[in-house]
Amino acid sequence: MLKLFSRLRGVQKLALGFLMVILVGSFLLWLPVSAAPGEHTSYIDALFTATTSICVTGLVTVPTFAHWSLFGKTVILILIQLGGLGVVACATLLFLIAKKRISLKSRTLIKETYNVEHLSGMVRMIRAIVLGTFVVELLGAISYSFQFIPQFGLVEGIAQSIFTSISAFCNAGIDTLGPNSLANYVGNPLINLTTMLLIMAGGIGFIVWWDVKKVFLGVKRKEFPLAQFWRRLELHSKLAITVTLLLIVGGALAYMVLEWNNPESMGNLSAGQKVLASFFQSVTTRTAGFESIGQAKFTDASTNVSNILMFIGGSPMGTAGGMKTTTVALLIMTAVSFYKGKKHTEIFHRRLNENNVKTALVVVMTGLSIVIIMSTLLMAVTGFSMEDVIFEITSAIATVGLTRGITSSLNLAGKIIVIITMYIGRIGPITLVMALAKRTKASDTQIQPAERKVIIG
Repeated sequence: MLKLFSRLRGVQKLALGFLMVILVGSFLLWLPVSAAPGEHTSYIDALFTATTSICVTGLVTVPTFAHWSLFGKTVILILIQLGGLGVVACATLLFLIAKKRISLKSRTLIKETYNVEHLSGMVRMIRAIVLGTFVVELLGAISYSFQFIPQFGLVEGIAQSIFTSISAFCNAGIDTLGPNSLANYVGNPLINLTTMLLIMAGGIGFIVWWDVKKVFLGVKRKEFPLAQFWRRLELHSKLAITVTLLLIVGGALAYMVLEWNNPESMGNLSAGQKVLASFFQSVTTRTAGFESIGQAKFTDASTNVSNILMFIGGSPMGTAGGMKTTTVALLIMTAVSFYKGKKHTEIFHRRLNENNVKTALVVVMTGLSIVIIMSTLLMAVTGFSMEDVIFEITSAIATVGLTRGITSSLNLAGKIIVIITMYIGRIGPITLVMALAKRTKASDTQIQPAERKVIIG
């Protein structure tokens, strides 16, 4: 078995690694000790919960706050942290703690997992990811504690703060606060702003962190003036930050316009609370999964906005899911460049690699195909409305965790469909394609077929 595993490619090991952790987690959650007194867990619910935790999705078939014991909640929290950091990063961390040598194969796997270009500095990168994650989660827990300790008491307040902070940073959207997620805090600036900042910090991507830090240190050392800060950032960082801000602000404005007078959602809130709730909804749909307003209360138009934001998701090399901000931006800018009569895709006065554009197209087309196929299957086996099913599947493939209320009512076949969708969403469409694709040999490229054109449009 180990010999067979060693022959697998990096992306195949990654996909198999997530699957193995899911199976171990499902077994632990299936144990009676994981359930609260008087509760029983079927294996399918244990498997569903393990998958949604390690895939940092947030869809749940049983209420997290009431169904699981302290042991069960601890297992869920560990799975969320593993999913947020990544199985490879956590395994590397264990090797570092045990002072074991990181092999070349392991470094190559890290490189493929985080989709970076260079093999050097892989161990240093993992250390930075883990340290940065723990620091941000600690700051988030401290912020939450100002609300949760007075509300729940010292011990439970600290526990709630830690759980919510890790879940928010990892974009998991699972909480143990009660049946209404963060609905009880819809007008609470501390909880809303802390949650949004944690979601954005995890979703923007670790590579953006390092780039911003590098440029900031350059300014601090007076290597160049502050006015050059933006120009000194890498193209990836500029694109991720720009698209993230546009989606957050654009999404919030859309929700304000569509929901301002809707009594089911924001109509009864104050003006300030409406603005806060709109921004929270815009941020949380970017793969986080917390909700301050029930998703079924939004209008059909707002639900459509949520589907778009969920599908796009966060940025690469972070804790968020979705097709990613840079992926969608590449396709949009390819169209814009074509409209302008340009031969190549250009962004911020830089010409993009053609393979980048092809990869972006494959990711989006694969994601759309999965949404269509899985939505059709889920409608066939459950009978739920198209609107609710498409929302559920989009939430699953983008590892968001928001639902219009159908998750807990899924039958066995429905749960299996959503489990598979969440798994595909976490490893990523491009990883799935690469894991299943045949390795191209040199001989395959020696003879090129004749070039032809087809009629389009």
